[in-house]
Amino acid sequence: MEANTSNDNASFRNRITTVDDEGKRKWLFPKKPKGKFTNYRTYLSYLLLIILFANPWIKIDGEPLLMFNIIERKFVLFGQVFWPQDFFLFALIMITMVIFIVLFTAVYGRVFCGWICPQTIFMEMVFRKIEYWIDGDYKQQIQLKKQAWNTQKIVKRVFKYSLFYLISVIIAHTFLAYIIGSDELVRIQTSPIQEHLVGFISILVFSWVFFFVFAWFREQVCLIVCPYGRLQGVMLDRNSLVVAYDYIRGEKRAKFKKNEDRASENKGDCIDCHQCVDVCPTGIDIRNGTQLECINCTACIDACDYMMENVGLEKGLIRIDSENAIAENKRQFFTTRAKAYTAVLIILVGFIIYLFTLRGSMEASILRTPGMLYQEQENGFISNLYNVKVVNKSNKDLKLTFELENMDGEIKMVGMDTLRLEKGKSNQQAFFVNILKEDLKEKSTTIKIGIYNRGELIHENETSFLGPNTTK
Repeated sequence: MEANTSNDNASFRNRITTVDDEGKRKWLFPKKPKGKFTNYRTYLSYLLLIILFANPWIKIDGEPLLMFNIIERKFVLFGQVFWPQDFFLFALIMITMVIFIVLFTAVYGRVFCGWICPQTIFMEMVFRKIEYWIDGDYKQQIQLKKQAWNTQKIVKRVFKYSLFYLISVIIAHTFLAYIIGSDELVRIQTSPIQEHLVGFISILVFSWVFFFVFAWFREQVCLIVCPYGRLQGVMLDRNSLVVAYDYIRGEKRAKFKKNEDRASENKGDCIDCHQCVDVCPTGIDIRNGTQLECINCTACIDACDYMMENVGLEKGLIRIDSENAIAENKRQFFTTRAKAYTAVLIILVGFIIYLFTLRGSMEASILRTPGMLYQEQENGFISNLYNVKVVNKSNKDLKLTFELENMDGEIKMVGMDTLRLEKGKSNQQAFFVNILKEDLKEKSTTIKIGIYNRGELIHENETSFLGPNTTK
C-alpha cells in the first residue's frame, strides 16, 4: 500500500531500514511500546511461551505431543507417530499448514509475524524486555552505547549478555527436545559429557546460534533471512488487513498547535510526532505505506492512539484496515481468492481426516510365495506357503499371531510361533496355511487371515489359496 505522504521521496524503498547510506548496519533502538495492543500481544506471547516450553514434556500414550526427529525419521504430531512409511501423510499435513498460512495472510496480513512467530516473541517479549530493564528506554540505550567503557557500562553489558546467553541455553535445550525427545535430552543432561558428546556439542552450537540471533542479528532475521516478508507482496491484495496509516485523514501532516483549527489550515490529523517510527522494531515509517519490513506488531497503533488522545483528536489514524477501506471506503475482507484458499483448505483437511481413519496401528501385506505350488500332505491337508510383510505404525511393540477367519484350517509359522515387532519397525516372515482337501471346492479359494496382537484382532487380510482342481 502506497501512502500519499507530504513529499514524493520514495528512496526508502531502495534499501532496508537497517542499512545507512554507506551500506553499513544501522543499529535500531525502538522505544518501549505501551498500550492496548501491546498488552494483548504480551498476554498471548506468555501463553505461547508456556506452550512452547511445555510441549516436549507432555506425552500421549508415552509419546511427546510434538517431536520432529529427523535423525530417526520419526515425527510426532499430537501424540500420533509418523514413521517413514507415513511420510506422504506427514507431507500432506505440512502442505495444509502452508496453505493455511497463505490463506491467513491473504485475509489478515502478516499478523503471524508480529503476534505468533517465535522469533518476534523471543525478541520483543523476552530479550527486549530484559534490555529495557537493564539499559533503560531507547534514549538511555543510545546514551549508553555512546558512553565510554566505565564500570557502569561494563556491569550492565556483562549482566545483560549473561542473561541473554542463559536464556539462549534454555531455548537450545527446548529446541533439541523437539528433535530427540525430552527423555533423551534428560539422559544427555544427566550423563557424563563423553557419553553424549554429539548431544553436548549440539546444545552448545544451538545456544550460541540463538545468542547471536537475539543479541546481535535481531530484526535482520525478519528483513534478510525469512522469506515470508517478501512473499507477502504476492499474497496480499487491496482487501487484505494490514497495519495501515490513513493518509486521507492524516495528510497534510504538520506539528500540533494548541487551539488551532487544523481543517481551516488545510492540515491533516498527523501531528508528525514521529512516535510511530520510534516504537517500530524494524525502524520503518508506517506512513510510507506497507513495506516488507512491517511485521504487523501494532506498536505504532498504540503510539499513535496515545498521541491522538493527548491532543484531542480521534484515535485510529493508524489502524488495522485494508487499502480499499482507506482509499475508497470499501471493505471486502473475504475475497474470491480467500474463498478459493478456504475451499482448498477444507478439501485437504477432509482428505487428511479420511486418511487418518484408514490408518491403523499396523500395515500388513500377505502374498503367496512366488513360484511355489500347493503341496499335498499325508494327513489330507493341502499346504500353501505365504510371505507376510508387517509395518508397526503404533507407538507400542507388537506380538503378532495369525489365524484363519473364514474357514477351518491351521497356520504354521516358519521358525517361530509369534512375530515380534518393535514400534516403528517392519519385518517379514513366512508361514504355511494348511486346509483339508475336502474343504476346498475350487482350484482357487479366497481365505481371510486375521492378525492378532496379544489376542486382539487388529488387522484382516484376504489372499488366495490354491488347491487341486476338484471340478467334475
